[in-house]
Amino acid sequence: MSILTISKGQYELDGKPFRILSGAIHYFRVVPAYWQDRLQKLKACGFNTVETYIPWNFHEAEEGRFDFEGMANIERFIQLAGEIGLHVIVRPSPYICAEWEFGGLPAWLLESEMQLRCMDKQYLAKVDRYYDELIPRLAPLLSTNGGPIIAVQVENEYGSYGNDTAYLTYLREGLISRGMNVLLFTSDGPTDEMLIGGTLTDVHATVNFGSRVSDSFAKFREHRQDDPLMVMEYWNGWFDHWMKPHHVRDASDVATVLDEILSAGASVNMYMFHGGTNFGFYNGANYGETYEPTITSYDYDAPLTEWGDVTEKYEAVRQVFEKHGIEPGCELPAPTPKIAYGKVSLQECSPLFSQLDQLSVPVQQTSVQPMEKLGQSYGFIMYSTELKGPRHGQKLYLQEVRDRAQVYLNGELLGTIERWNPQPLPIHVPKEGGRLDILVENMGRVNYGPMLRDAKGITEGVRIDNQFQYDWTIRTLPLTPQSVASLQYGELMNIGQPAFHRGYLDIEDIGDTFLRLDGWKKGVVWINGFNLGRYYEAGPQRALYIPGPLLRQGVNEIVVFELEQCPEDATVTLTDVPDLGNTAVMDESVLNFVQEQEDQLV
Repeated sequence: MSILTISKGQYELDGKPFRILSGAIHYFRVVPAYWQDRLQKLKACGFNTVETYIPWNFHEAEEGRFDFEGMANIERFIQLAGEIGLHVIVRPSPYICAEWEFGGLPAWLLESEMQLRCMDKQYLAKVDRYYDELIPRLAPLLSTNGGPIIAVQVENEYGSYGNDTAYLTYLREGLISRGMNVLLFTSDGPTDEMLIGGTLTDVHATVNFGSRVSDSFAKFREHRQDDPLMVMEYWNGWFDHWMKPHHVRDASDVATVLDEILSAGASVNMYMFHGGTNFGFYNGANYGETYEPTITSYDYDAPLTEWGDVTEKYEAVRQVFEKHGIEPGCELPAPTPKIAYGKVSLQECSPLFSQLDQLSVPVQQTSVQPMEKLGQSYGFIMYSTELKGPRHGQKLYLQEVRDRAQVYLNGELLGTIERWNPQPLPIHVPKEGGRLDILVENMGRVNYGPMLRDAKGITEGVRIDNQFQYDWTIRTLPLTPQSVASLQYGELMNIGQPAFHRGYLDIEDIGDTFLRLDGWKKGVVWINGFNLGRYYEAGPQRALYIPGPLLRQGVNEIVVFELEQCPEDATVTLTDVPDLGNTAVMDESVLNFVQEQEDQLV
């Protein structure tokens, strides 16, 4: 039993002074077969603790149906960390941010008009039901019960969103009443507003930042004189958005800031130590001046790459630890093997428009509806209606599209309307009329800030000039592995419409590999029924990481849902070389979000 307490402004573990040296690894971004490898590499670097968020939507994707198996087996991840000799910090806050879809909140919360992250009774009832399932699974793993969990977060960066102290108190009391008798804490950015809104006077507070150590700690000390200094998120890299460069941060810069943190006597959680992957439809998005969806990779330019290899940054961290007398906790595991399997031809084709009845049951609605109103959380949604003609020289408006719509008239592409560039399309309808089909992709809900409430599909209406169009047939297309497995395929067709393309990889040796889709435009990939994530020619990411455990000896199925047009040869390439795209050095492009926070300190 190892009990973390606070005494005279310092952490103590079982009554002895203790410095938390933690690294973030999200179990939900790593295949379970690699949990041990990543945790051992954390310990080998010198860390004594692992930190993870717990995303609500990963465990209750459908209301009332809970999943704690496979990648969702949080209990096994924590047990494994303990077996390796690591302490654990868990952050089960209903909201996690984390560049994760909707900040970890389930999309079905948007079916009603309940308020989020406050003392809304309907919202709290949903949180309570989730905690009644989750917290009893964590309680036996607390250090007070002989487990590895030494600390639990109450809410996440709440001062960046609201100031409902009663809500924070409610969550704290809910954790305590369910048996969370370890150290509780909050974490917020280093500004007056954030530290006022996100903390409770009788709960330990921690601070998040990426640089400006002395300024950040000084601001924290204005609010908390007696708390131990703990950087709950030391941002040592950054995440990427589609259509923007891949962020990197110089290893020496990361090491310098880490040295300053440790020299101040502080504890630290490196966010991230290992980023992992936004598999499936779980990537989030940001909304500053416009909507910016996050890419499939969550490499984060962390000390351990998306595919689990050590980096120059890993070695730089190791050197700083050595300077401060911190030794490796174990031997460094060998790198996982990478294999180039070569080209795979995807010669089987299943056009989306011919498979709609197989994938979805149509719903008749007077007006367009967002997908949440139809019980859908992720994927795509199709809106169809019959237009009367003639119409000449008019414009089609989607009011408003979230997030990207491909518009077809009588099966021919009129054009694409994107949330970040919502330009209308010219439309001409012949005298005999025509069928209008609008395929909308949910590219990830906003995970941070005031635009958190982010319904998907077409949220306001469809109009031609000023005339709203009614009488719609709507098809939800969540594209679950089960529905994709039910598709019927024929020979490759060059149709210029969304289509599923299937091919097979026959292998003997299994290792990690990287899927290149050169010549393909935009879409989603499944490997043996597992949703690998999105690809997009706009970059920066040029190859999708395939962990070896997703493959099997013998025949492996690859399905690509291409939204626009597949290349003529319909081939993909499996290589042993990752490609996250063109880079932008973090200190030059830098992180508007971080800069906005830190500028307030100057």
